[in-house]
Amino acid sequence: MGTYRICMCFKRRYKVSETGPPQEVKEAFMKYTEGATQMTVEQLTRFLVEFQGESGASISDARKIVEQLLQKRYPVGTKYTKKNTLTLDDLHRYLFSPDLNPPIGDQVYQDMTAPLSHYFTYTGHNSYLTGNQINSDCSVVPIIKALKRGVRVVELDMWPSDDTTHGVHVYHGWTLTTPVEIIKCLESIREHAFSASPYPVIITLEDHLTPDLQAKVAQLITQTFEDMLFYPQSERLKEFHSPEELKHRIIISTKPPKEYLKAKSERGNKPHKENDSDEDAWAKAPPDPTTDQDVDTSDSDSSPDEDNDDCESRPPGACTYKSLIAIHAGKPKGGLKEALKVELEKVRRLSLSEQALEKAASSHGTDVIRFTQRNILRVYPKGTRLNSSNYNPLIGWMHGAQMVAFNMQGNGKYLWLMHGMFRSNGGCGYVKKPDFLMKLGPDNSLFDPKEKLQVKKTLKVKVYMGDGWHLDFTQTHFDLFSPPDFYTRVGIAGVPADKVMKETKTKQDDWSPVWDEEFIFPLTVPELALLRVEVNEHDISRNDDFAGQTCLPVWELRPGIRAIPLFDRKGEKYNSVRLLMRFEFI
Repeated sequence: MGTYRICMCFKRRYKVSETGPPQEVKEAFMKYTEGATQMTVEQLTRFLVEFQGESGASISDARKIVEQLLQKRYPVGTKYTKKNTLTLDDLHRYLFSPDLNPPIGDQVYQDMTAPLSHYFTYTGHNSYLTGNQINSDCSVVPIIKALKRGVRVVELDMWPSDDTTHGVHVYHGWTLTTPVEIIKCLESIREHAFSASPYPVIITLEDHLTPDLQAKVAQLITQTFEDMLFYPQSERLKEFHSPEELKHRIIISTKPPKEYLKAKSERGNKPHKENDSDEDAWAKAPPDPTTDQDVDTSDSDSSPDEDNDDCESRPPGACTYKSLIAIHAGKPKGGLKEALKVELEKVRRLSLSEQALEKAASSHGTDVIRFTQRNILRVYPKGTRLNSSNYNPLIGWMHGAQMVAFNMQGNGKYLWLMHGMFRSNGGCGYVKKPDFLMKLGPDNSLFDPKEKLQVKKTLKVKVYMGDGWHLDFTQTHFDLFSPPDFYTRVGIAGVPADKVMKETKTKQDDWSPVWDEEFIFPLTVPELALLRVEVNEHDISRNDDFAGQTCLPVWELRPGIRAIPLFDRKGEKYNSVRLLMRFEFI
């Protein structure tokens, strides 16, 4: 029971009522129990197979569901936990439980034996920052948090320091961010790298160090990670290793040492700009993309002269440092066409800013896709995102970019899309790219995201009801004078032809709203479609209040009625807030 004050003199009382099962659940219960009041394990099995679309469900699966549900609902040892049947209310509780009836699976099911370039990879940007890009603290906390969420690529910016034991600290260069010692970052990665996933963690190093400090970092890395560290057998990989081969391994990716010396020499020892990163100097101001310049855009360590260099001819410590680099990054100097050149004898990593990617996608979209079939493309936020906001990741994914680097400490709908993509494949941090991004189509054509395609699949979504807000929020969080007025927005994020958002009607004064509305989404590229769900509270006098969100990979949605847990703006799951929805592919 809730009480709200009206005009300072009167009070209105509202009762939080428990919503019963939808009509479709009642009808299904009557059908499968043949009018009885109890559903047996055998009947539940038929319900799972026929109504829920779980073709592989067995009697043992149904029996396990009954046991888990009854143990969750009733005290252990009572007569209720000993029965082997479900009432209508029990079935409704099961369907409305995200733990027992989630919308997607939680197991790795994709082939993990293909090269790394075949996978979208959960990637962080400036992983050590706790807040904005200008004056927030640097810490191991966001690194640990990202790894626990399943992030597989961690970025560290290394700078010389006179104040640290090892002479190197991590911070966002030429800003007021407070630094953190590199050894603390490395130790945190070692301790938490595989807490959420056994698949490899890639550390991208933005290197602003002298050769002697590079040697110190090499020593710290080898001592910290020991047998976890992956050492490449050759500087010129013809193909990347697979996530399966690299399980429980740490991989280093950066420019080889000579790249640092050349870049420093070209700048005349001038300070490095705040938002330069790997190939940033080229990416921020690329040459005219319509021209092909006859210059070498491959990593500098790939030149014939350098391949024959004797170790002693390199700067002190460079051999040890360079020997740790498993994924080589380079600094392109030519035009965009040259930068996207595919070499048969070598694979590499290229970085582009979000603006450079948009230009590349517009003028050389097929070249980007062809490049990412063998090589790795990393995309990073533009330097003006000082508040650690993010950009649309689908532009990168539609063109095969594996590492779409995000500010994980931010919030907003683009971060929600990132979370949604990597809920896929058991949340392991690696999602296999669709075949059409890896293979040639008819007439040797490549995928074009802008091309108008025929509808391949249609998704039908029904929003039944929501619950749990009264448990996770204070009584007056949404409205001082009455219960909240919730509505749900449902839509698709994907290729331009599939992008759409729709919404339910607003339910007035109800902590447990029932909408019972259905939406249909024709999909031309379901393999890249993400289902967006967002609940808001309507407010007449100001902007609507946020009440929860989630994002789910369409290709993994389980058909049937499912419980959908909701998350806050930063992607943290609420304790109780959830929706009851039904998915059907037609």
